Amino acid sequence: MVNSTISFVLWLSLLAYTCNIVHVMSQLPSGISTRFYDFKVQTKRVTKLCNSKDIVVINGEFPGPVVSAQEGDRIIVKVTNQTPFNITIHWHGVRQLLSCWFDGPSFITQCPIQGGQSFTYNFTMVKQKGTFFWHAHVSWLRATAYGALVVYPKTGVPYPFKYPYEEHIILLGEYWLKDVVQLERTTIASGSVPPPADAYTINGQPGPNYNCSKDDVYKINALPGKTYLLRLIHAGLNTEHFFAIANHKLTIVEADAEYTKPFTTDRVMLGPGQTMSVLVTADQPIGRYSMAMAPYMSAQGLKFQNISSTAYFQYLGAAPDALSIPPKLPSYNDNLAVKTVMDGLRSLKPPNIPKEIDTNLFITIGLNVQKCRSDTPQQNCQGLNNGVMAASMNNISFVKPKISVLEAYYKKINGSFTEDFPEVPQEFYDFVNGAPNNIPNNTQSLNGTRTIILEYGTRVQLILQDTGTVSTENHPIHLHGYSFYVIGYGNGNYDQDAANFNLVDPPYMNTIGVPVGGWAAIRFVADNPGVWYMHCHLDIHQSWGLGTAIIVKNGKGKFQTLPHPPADLPRC
Repeated sequence: MVNSTISFVLWLSLLAYTCNIVHVMSQLPSGISTRFYDFKVQTKRVTKLCNSKDIVVINGEFPGPVVSAQEGDRIIVKVTNQTPFNITIHWHGVRQLLSCWFDGPSFITQCPIQGGQSFTYNFTMVKQKGTFFWHAHVSWLRATAYGALVVYPKTGVPYPFKYPYEEHIILLGEYWLKDVVQLERTTIASGSVPPPADAYTINGQPGPNYNCSKDDVYKINALPGKTYLLRLIHAGLNTEHFFAIANHKLTIVEADAEYTKPFTTDRVMLGPGQTMSVLVTADQPIGRYSMAMAPYMSAQGLKFQNISSTAYFQYLGAAPDALSIPPKLPSYNDNLAVKTVMDGLRSLKPPNIPKEIDTNLFITIGLNVQKCRSDTPQQNCQGLNNGVMAASMNNISFVKPKISVLEAYYKKINGSFTEDFPEVPQEFYDFVNGAPNNIPNNTQSLNGTRTIILEYGTRVQLILQDTGTVSTENHPIHLHGYSFYVIGYGNGNYDQDAANFNLVDPPYMNTIGVPVGGWAAIRFVADNPGVWYMHCHLDIHQSWGLGTAIIVKNGKGKFQTLPHPPADLPRC
């Protein structure tokens, strides 16, 4: 994965004659230096699992090019779409301070970049460093259009741990033999659930457990006695995964691009959208050790790919044909293994948690089944009990509008969204064990583009509650534009009187796995104006409507006010 940069001279000339971009840049936080990238969205023919197909990639690479910067740098990426598919790029975990226009989720902050068009993303890594990633945010193109975004500390600032001998990026993914755009369309049209992935991948390679994949294996050549930093990124679509290296300990030092107190474990679990940096020392006898990703499936009765993807952590001096030693991974439904890792995450630096709360939000998350209203039910109502699968927050399935919510909000265009997302559920009951489940008669949700409105500076506490309407499940919930303190989580229904909050050293994250049949509590200050998507990072749940948009109003002065939209903002 090689960085694809374009000429500095060409970019200077581009910025010189694009006066609006210059104007927008003058309002954005200024970076220490500027990093320029040129993304060409293309189709590429690849052969995996004994089959060839065209996939959407960036600059002909799968996974895509690495974007590198330092804390405080400005990043400018020109994206040119050379495919017939719509595209946007989201910079996952980047807070986009005063640059909401460049966040990337389709129909939330921008209309898609259509074939033959281009759009330039322009943002600054303000007080952020660590392991991020970028990915397509249209349809399910994230399946192949993704790559790492690594932001290093400022020059002269060391890591808060011993400097590793080498660093390696580990991208976890899922691969389908079918076209993923068509797969989403047929899945939604059927009203049913999607088929499992045909393979899991590590840096785009399935590994030898799959057909025709003996040589499609990623490998790290390890020097005995040396310590390596692995930047783990979960770019998969619909499945969460355990990751482990045979006979080796992993020491977590960063989660969601925030340093943590060192925590050593045999394995980790990442959901789609989560990143984690771990240290591993080559302290075992010379040999070939498997790095493996295997599914964590907390939902009941759902089919999933149960073949693990493997890569090699191979010591220098090991025989080229040495047998690989497999790791011991938890069973697919080991909820305790997930909790053990989460329990070990603690912020390294003293937190700045809001102690006083202005707005308390309580949001239920889960699946629904709608009644069939199709004239062709055999084709369109293949969900549970001949219904149509859906998902919701506070029993409202989010519907993306025809133009972006941000543009409609900024330009005061009526009719695209409403400002009445409920701050609490319409009814409180035993969400986990007593949820209505007479499918589909009492498992329906409302549809709408309802948003949450927050004044600038609002101190927010948000309770996320899993529900058992269809099945309890671990949901990786991602909030754009912010990181938040995970002050608590637990099993069952949230109980304010019994909840045990950590206000001393909670992890600071942007994607939280709400425990299966449980709850999570987060806090943040709404100090970044714009429209910010909050959604489940399991793409099928997002397609079914498990999300909402949070609108944060402008504050006072230009440093609390969203700048004007860029001139090349795509049109719908």
